[in-house]
Amino acid sequence: METRNLRKERIGVVFSNKMDKTVTVAVKWKEKHPIYGKFVSKTKKFHAHDETNDCNIGDTVRIMETRPLSKLKRWRVIEVMERAK
Repeated sequence: METRNLRKERIGVVFSNKMDKTVTVAVKWKEKHPIYGKFVSKTKKFHAHDETNDCNIGDTVRIMETRPLSKLKRWRVIEVMERAK
């Protein structure tokens, strides 16, 4: 039996849902500056596949790494953790 590699998961906020079956998810984290020691907040945007088109702007979602689905999409939405108010 063949085993699959572990896939990365991220939790982020839906930034845009204007595309069909695609959402842009902004993932934020804090990183310590190597010299000054101050924590700097960083953000990275991922294009994720949303098969059912049910994500809205402001929703907190969990995304998982997957095979390339298009030029920019390498992630897919697993679940909507929290809906926007």
